[in-house]
Amino acid sequence: MTQTAPRAESPPAAGPGPRAFPTGRWAEVCGVVGGLAGMAAADLLAWALAPGGAPVPAVGSMIIDLLPAGLVNWGKETLGTADKPILLVIIVLGVLALCGLAGRLEQRRPYGGGLVFAGVAAIGLVAVLTSGQSSLRAIVPTVGGLLAGYLLLRALMLRRERWSHAAAGPDPDAARMARRTFLLWTGVVAGAAAVGAVAGRMLVATAGAVEEARSRFRLPTPARRDPIPEGVDFGAEGLSPYVTPNNDFYRIDTALQVPILNADDWSLTITGMVDREVTMSFADLIAKPLVEHVATLTCVSNEVGGDLIGNAVWLGLPIRQLLAEAGPQSGADMVLSTSEDGWTAGTPLSALTDPDRLALLAVGMNGEALPIEHGYPVRMVVPGLYGYVSATKWVRELKVTTFAADQGYWTPLGWSAQGPIKTGSRIDVPRKRSAAAGSVVVAGVAWDQHTGIAKVEVGIDGDWREAELAEVTGPDTWRQWRYRWDATPGSHQVAVRATNVDGSTQTADLAAPAPDGATGWHTITVDIT
Repeated sequence: MTQTAPRAESPPAAGPGPRAFPTGRWAEVCGVVGGLAGMAAADLLAWALAPGGAPVPAVGSMIIDLLPAGLVNWGKETLGTADKPILLVIIVLGVLALCGLAGRLEQRRPYGGGLVFAGVAAIGLVAVLTSGQSSLRAIVPTVGGLLAGYLLLRALMLRRERWSHAAAGPDPDAARMARRTFLLWTGVVAGAAAVGAVAGRMLVATAGAVEEARSRFRLPTPARRDPIPEGVDFGAEGLSPYVTPNNDFYRIDTALQVPILNADDWSLTITGMVDREVTMSFADLIAKPLVEHVATLTCVSNEVGGDLIGNAVWLGLPIRQLLAEAGPQSGADMVLSTSEDGWTAGTPLSALTDPDRLALLAVGMNGEALPIEHGYPVRMVVPGLYGYVSATKWVRELKVTTFAADQGYWTPLGWSAQGPIKTGSRIDVPRKRSAAAGSVVVAGVAWDQHTGIAKVEVGIDGDWREAELAEVTGPDTWRQWRYRWDATPGSHQVAVRATNVDGSTQTADLAAPAPDGATGWHTITVDIT
């Protein structure tokens, strides 16, 4: 009887156990999660720094501008108000698809995915810059989103590689642990990125809506203007212009996030030591006769020769009119103004009720609605006082009180309670601090708001000569000055000092800004060849 050899037992088929490892799919997931996190970071940074710097809506606007008019009209007619949300969704999905490709490339070659991320960011930067957002702050969201997204992609790919190595090894427990670690990391990052993306998009959308409303707002015609005479600007290269453009105007505040206020939701309340509490809406404010006034603002932190100063044309309502409606009570000597974000400033009541001083609730700056970062929809402008005691942005409340009972934000931190402006001056040119021998223009600005500048002198190696003064609209603005110097070769010390209308000359004593403003003569060294 023939015996049949026993059949060899087939090995069990490999199942989807912990050692199975789908390579490409998880690399794409890493890329998508990194891309989602990058977009979330970009939107949150835009909300915090510059709503116009959000790359996704900027790309959407760029696409609309590039599309044929017929196609744009078709989209509006077919999709109605859903056209923009649908476009944004398409952009997001397109970015995520590219980020998935970046994950694949990162798997094949280190930093290969970074090229895709950089390309996506480059498109975002072009869109932001072509939308008119040219400041450094506006490009930070895109760059920050690129870095955050790619760093997270690298971190996830590292854990994916650990899983891959463990899956190829002999220890199934190690493979299971590596798999769980990767999935946990990926899930947590994906969840956080999704929440951040939704929150960031909502915040940016809110800020964008306010910015759009701001840009559409047309300032009321002022009942009175400050005529700007000819001769206010010498026009010397490098010399600060008489009126500072909004984009160049200094910004100093304590807001980590710029308050985003819709004008329709804004109101101001006057409380405290008054006969009648007064509440005013934005519509009430702009319905009143507004006045236009040119005034220079200065930060108390401005060092000698510093640039924390600017001059603008402000449109607003004299605060004294509102205070007259409220009726300040006897004994009151201070108004505590409160911003939307809770910041406070203590302003002498006399400065706000002085009929010869145009302290304003301003709604306009240089012919347009206040920029968001400069206080939209309403801020205070009080000539003759440093900003920390007067220039409250996003103002919501005026409390009539006393210096004995209340303090503004900076006073408990060691700064002076009242902060009157000190006479100051600055040399702007020669900007390069060097020039050829012969006729050299030395020029700059001088200020003593609410008093005015009567004379400016330039000191060349200790020899003082009187400078030429430009015209001004009034005593509340800085004043350009210019001196034509017959310069000889060598190194020279050039200084400037100003004398105000009352006859007081700027002190030479050097003092730091704390507690009530810096003093001293701005002095530079100029090399003449």
